[in-house]
Amino acid sequence: MVVSMPPAGRRCPAAHPEDPTPCVGSVVVTVLDRVNAGADGCEHHGARLLASLAGGRVYALPHAAPGTAIRVFTAAAGIRPFCWLDGPRVEPSQLSEIENRARHGR
Repeated sequence: MVVSMPPAGRRCPAAHPEDPTPCVGSVVVTVLDRVNAGADGCEHHGARLLASLAGGRVYALPHAAPGTAIRVFTAAAGIRPFCWLDGPRVEPSQLSEIENRARHGR
């Protein structure tokens, strides 16, 4: 099993340049958008990226522990898109999936 860690002082490819948070763990998922463009990342940045995409998908890399993609998918549901940006969030596109479901009684 090969575990890929970002080089010292660098972050995984899924980390947005404006997101100040460090990687948590090794690179274990691939996150794809609607047109299959994607990035590999740690669980933390994979979830943050997935939360910021409309119609995104997540896949565990072959060396990832069982349940990794499910953990990232579940975490993303509670994260607001582009969560590192400040300011009021009132539009559905600015809220997490969980917040939108609660607003609409789903």
